[in-house]
Amino acid sequence: MWARELAVSAPGKVILHGEHAVVLGKVALAVALDLRTFLRLRPGAEGRLSVSLPGVGVRRSWDTPGLRALWGRIAADFDESKSPSVEELDALREFTGIAAGASAPDSLATLAFLYMCLAISSKYGDVPSVDIVVWSELPTGAGLGSSAAYAVCLAAALLMVCGAISCPLQEGESTARWTEEELALINSWAFRGERVIHGNPSGVDNAVGTWGGALRYQAGKITPLKRVPTLRILLTNTKVPRSTKVLVAGVKEKILKFPAIMNPVLDSIDAISQECQSVLETMPANPSPEHYPVLEEFFDINQHHLNVLGVGHPSLDRLCQVTASHRLHSKLTGAGGGGCGITLLPPDTSPLAVEAAKEDLCACGFECWETKIGAPGVTLHSCSSLSARVLHGLAQS
Repeated sequence: MWARELAVSAPGKVILHGEHAVVLGKVALAVALDLRTFLRLRPGAEGRLSVSLPGVGVRRSWDTPGLRALWGRIAADFDESKSPSVEELDALREFTGIAAGASAPDSLATLAFLYMCLAISSKYGDVPSVDIVVWSELPTGAGLGSSAAYAVCLAAALLMVCGAISCPLQEGESTARWTEEELALINSWAFRGERVIHGNPSGVDNAVGTWGGALRYQAGKITPLKRVPTLRILLTNTKVPRSTKVLVAGVKEKILKFPAIMNPVLDSIDAISQECQSVLETMPANPSPEHYPVLEEFFDINQHHLNVLGVGHPSLDRLCQVTASHRLHSKLTGAGGGGCGITLLPPDTSPLAVEAAKEDLCACGFECWETKIGAPGVTLHSCSSLSARVLHGLAQS
């Protein structure tokens, strides 16, 4: 029986540099965003497993013998090195009453929860009688790694309940983190949860959610940066919807049409990612203002390159113009074509300038957060150490 009430959190992510070029084998830098997903874990009623996801309107509860029987029917073909099979997911859909092909966030979040819970508990223990609530500061569908943060929190909580990893939080402590070996196990299970939601993800988002800081990604290889400063940013969601698939196809088409023009642009984006990595790794944990001009120039150059690739958008141009009027530097992050942008806030930026920039961005109909990049990865918390806002979010269930 699980007897403690605890919370787990994991960060979202943004791409700092390397969008689109990464698809063609170039370097991308992904950084942890200090907007987090929180999971509260409580002992549940004996023989019941409950999950509540207030952000997407899910509240489900199952009896543990029924879940054991369900897994018994589908476990024969289970191979943890492979993506969840069509048969496994069909059986889970049928059990939960989710229509075939349903791809709404509530359906995918429920399937990922059930798949991870049954697969982890069958390998390391038994289906736990616990009550899980998950609430996030991250908007869904904005390219900020919200599904990966969810999968990382679930993996950490379920592995801990089943005894596959330790519970490192001692009485009286407010936060704790797992060992490197335990983090690797959390990451591998979070990746399986991401496969339920996305089919064939790169693994970058769940790695950022697990380790935090910043990661270099190139041709499938993920390398955490040795040392990353925490940088203040404004994160702005233009709320303009876009299709990543369509944007990626458009870039590919442009490269095929004008290879002599476009390939040097991709090489330049690659160089920006690598130069930025060098700068970040030489900056102290709390950088002073003189470290920022180079990072700001990288933002400006890369934003122009992304426009050349054809993934800009009038909303993103507007974002860059508004922040430039406050002497701040911005670029898109992620797929482009709308979506989100990031604005660097050097330490000497006055609070008045930040507030004025936020007001002007909100007046454009955008949503804006003042946050940090380079945040810590998956973390265990005592519930008493959580902010009133997070506790309120978790209490909505």
